[in-house]
Amino acid sequence: MAHEQSAVSTKPQHRTVLPELMWDDINEPGAYVEIGAGDLYRIPQEALVRGSSPMIRKQSLGASRFLKLSNDIAITTFEARMLCAENNVKPNF
Repeated sequence: MAHEQSAVSTKPQHRTVLPELMWDDINEPGAYVEIGAGDLYRIPQEALVRGSSPMIRKQSLGASRFLKLSNDIAITTFEARMLCAENNVKPNF
């Protein structure tokens, strides 16, 4: 009788679910990707200062959904694309 071998990964996978937000719910700096369009937004702390004129304004007839890729607005494009791929978002950057 032949011995069957099964492939077992030696590295455990630690997949995390990225937070999904609407445009108006973004209140922390970071790198965000728009799920439908695949556009990357790098939002610095200065853009979120309460009581001042917003530095970033998005106008749309539809409701955009975003995934927060990283707290780091300087995440590399490669890393951001890999995170998109892992979360089934086609990057457009």
